[in-house]
Amino acid sequence: MNDKPSASQTETHDPRYETIELWPTATILEALAEAQMTATALVRAAVPQLEAVVEAALPRLRAGGRLFYIGAGTAGRVGMQDGVELTPTYGWPPERLVLMLAGGSGAQSQAVEGAEDDEDAAQRELTAHEVGPNDVVFGIAASGNTPYSCAALAFAREAGALTIGISCVPETRLLREAELEILLPTGAEAIAGSTRLKAGTAQKAALNLLSTTLMLRLGHVYRGLMVDMRVTNAKLGRRAIGMVRRIAGGSDAEIEAALAATKGNVKRAVLLRQGMNLEEAETALQAAGGDLHIVLKA
Repeated sequence: MNDKPSASQTETHDPRYETIELWPTATILEALAEAQMTATALVRAAVPQLEAVVEAALPRLRAGGRLFYIGAGTAGRVGMQDGVELTPTYGWPPERLVLMLAGGSGAQSQAVEGAEDDEDAAQRELTAHEVGPNDVVFGIAASGNTPYSCAALAFAREAGALTIGISCVPETRLLREAELEILLPTGAEAIAGSTRLKAGTAQKAALNLLSTTLMLRLGHVYRGLMVDMRVTNAKLGRRAIGMVRRIAGGSDAEIEAALAATKGNVKRAVLLRQGMNLEEAETALQAAGGDLHIVLKA
């Protein structure tokens, strides 16, 4: 199959925006806002695909698998932005998170010439990370044909990992290489080829939904609270105290003592406030797969 016609969809010039730079400022902003709303509507339409990804990923992650985010340019940076938040927000172990951006860390702030075309680099990086059957790999590419991302998905799938292609164009190489697909057909951008607009918004929203739902299902949230967040500043310290008080009660001194004993972990501090010692709390959480609902019910 020839990918070139479909790949051009993200590069197409939309005649509606032929003179956009001459429009009044308010009109430009309204048009861009409307396009952003279209992008998020496409994500809602993709919920059945997102659900299939979550259900397929959960057994692998529960078995100790890692989350991989792979992409180039805007798509790669969108993936990195989603993935990097999982450790501070949900306590996701950093050793179980792999962020691969074509061109390496230097490509975060500026383009690296030829990086997105380097299929060998993608394979070398995945080999170094020893990608395997329990891993979950998100490959992100607006055009669906970025060589770096496509080669990465093909290699990861061959290694037995669960591979998910996130593309804004149908019937592309990325989606064919992936075991599961998420199609977000955003079409032409207001600024031709600028996939940081609709495509970027749709990809980020889809990843937000996926990662948040995975963290919910993996027990990192209790009653809508981030009970595994990392306490790294005074604001988060106050938030942690408020969460423990809401779930388990106690004076400030009692709550602060529980949090100190658990190195700031709300989930474990709650169990200490329920009368467990730290060893008992760890054992109970391990037996419950980290689900505080199960532990408290028991």
